Amino acid sequence: LSFKMRLYCGAETTAVPLAMQSLSTLILSTCTVNDAVKVRMEGGVLDECEASADVLLSDTMDQYRTFQMCERLLYSPAKLANQLLFQIPPHRQAMLIERYYAFDDVFVREVLGKKLSKGTKKDLDDVSAKTGVTLKSCRRQFDNFKRVFKVVEELKGPLVENIRQHFLLSDKLARDYAAIVFFANNRFETGKRKLQYLTFQDFAFCAGQLINNWTVGAVDNMVEDMDVDLDKEFLQELKELKILITDKDLLDQHKSLVCTALRGKTKAFNEMEANFKNLSRGLVNIAAKLTNTKDVRDFFIDLVEKFIEPCRSDRWTAADMRIYLTHYHNSAHILDTFKHQVVWDRYMGVVKSCIFKMYHD
Repeated sequence: LSFKMRLYCGAETTAVPLAMQSLSTLILSTCTVNDAVKVRMEGGVLDECEASADVLLSDTMDQYRTFQMCERLLYSPAKLANQLLFQIPPHRQAMLIERYYAFDDVFVREVLGKKLSKGTKKDLDDVSAKTGVTLKSCRRQFDNFKRVFKVVEELKGPLVENIRQHFLLSDKLARDYAAIVFFANNRFETGKRKLQYLTFQDFAFCAGQLINNWTVGAVDNMVEDMDVDLDKEFLQELKELKILITDKDLLDQHKSLVCTALRGKTKAFNEMEANFKNLSRGLVNIAAKLTNTKDVRDFFIDLVEKFIEPCRSDRWTAADMRIYLTHYHNSAHILDTFKHQVVWDRYMGVVKSCIFKMYHD
């Protein structure tokens, strides 16, 4: 009884908080009660709290039952703070919510960009086998993704802030969920073999760039679905950038400016000069096609195929990539007849950031 009282009251010992934290992890990982008891015993909790094995078993069973009863409150975390049945201190509530909505990167990487539907949920058996994440945990994580998506997809206001306020998540976790919602809404292709080297955090970073710069909310914070849908007017304006590759004089001037700035600064200069026109066509054509839904979905595969892979084959370093794109972007401002500087900056700012993040082994 002494052990259980100290556990529930949050006694100021090092063992008790650690026991609670490890137990929450065990519960969410769908570990059995007996396995959880074994793990806790191996962690030395009995010696620290001077309790018997029977007390530990009873306490573990109590906490499993308590979690099952309060889990429904976690579907809408704000309800957890307002209920009277479970006396859980605020800092414990925050920990419980954060751990409940935490996810395995290896799992989300498999479902990222897919429709959060019953069809996808039926495939979770295969995802579980592939990732090593238990099926029950896969289902909990998938249901969390779907729940957050449904709540915030029609809300007015910043996506990250809406997630943070409605689900009481930390800033980092809220941003990760914003990336998941954004990818699910726009159905970006992430499963192709050429994209397998990219991690969830790579894609989450890129999602943040797109949300902050290419959505309607990037220019108007008083519209519906502001951070979920791409700015269609901006996507139409991107077609104007084609003049950079269709006007031969402009293309030659752009190449001359970039090569002049790069000469003597990189060992890859010869390759940069030889491939300039093909690389420029690749980037501009990606922009010009983003009015089509399919091409939006293929945005990341296009960046890899039309830009990253050619540069890799020429053995560019990450530093080569950075200096090239910086001069490629900035040199367009010096072109006298190029009149689409605002659209160019909005496009290239995101493309540069995404490529810098994606250009790794």
